[in-house]
Amino acid sequence: MRIKYFKPRSLTWWASAAPLAVGLVLATEPLHAAFDLAQTLRNLTGEVPPIMLINAGLAGIGIRRAMP
Repeated sequence: MRIKYFKPRSLTWWASAAPLAVGLVLATEPLHAAFDLAQTLRNLTGEVPPIMLINAGLAGIGIRRAMP
């Protein structure tokens, strides 16, 4: 079975995985109680809603999959 979406040697994959991870941390803030980390990430991203970060990450990974 070939892994199609996990490409850790690709800069595009990392550039897409980072906003996905940040968006997930911000979206689950009430569950993990890491408020200082969430506030730091919120300040770094300029108050972008978590769903936009998650969608951008998923789109980038999907586009990366389409590239050879």
